[in-house]
Amino acid sequence: MPPGPVRVLVDGVGSGAVADALLDGLTAAGRPPVRVSGAGFQRPAGERYQWGREDAEAFRDRWLDTLALRREVLDRPTSVLPALWDVERDRSVRAARVEVPAHGVVVVDGLFLLGLGLPAEVVVHVALSPAALLRQGVPAWQLPAFVSYEQEALPRSLADAVVLAEDPRRPALVLNR
Repeated sequence: MPPGPVRVLVDGVGSGAVADALLDGLTAAGRPPVRVSGAGFQRPAGERYQWGREDAEAFRDRWLDTLALRREVLDRPTSVLPALWDVERDRSVRAARVEVPAHGVVVVDGLFLLGLGLPAEVVVHVALSPAALLRQGVPAWQLPAFVSYEQEALPRSLADAVVLAEDPRRPALVLNR
């Protein structure tokens, strides 16, 4: 990895587990990680559910506050806000900024992160078929969002590495670059 704070995006269902798996290795390599979840940058319920609670298009394109994630985390990777919004309580988290050392790594996980122009030095996509998504507990109403994301954003082609996770006990890693 290059010197200076590095931004790593981990995209897809299961991205949290993949991002967590990176932490020990980064620490052992002398690159202290700061973990940020895209779930902490979802919009308030009134905005997320403006088109209904089960609108697949809104789920894909409007639930994540991309501008806030960029502003508070990715544009200034030396000092990041670990979360902005608590979805469960539907209110501000009021978290303190976390300083990232010059040789640190900001690891951000979430859904639908690719194809948005978010800045990152390393991008990982967790790929699952619709059947595997259902086995992972993704509600059927969300499947169209994942299918259209794969077809339109082409996350596999944008990623430096793809984790094929049809069977989460036996993931396969494919390096693109």
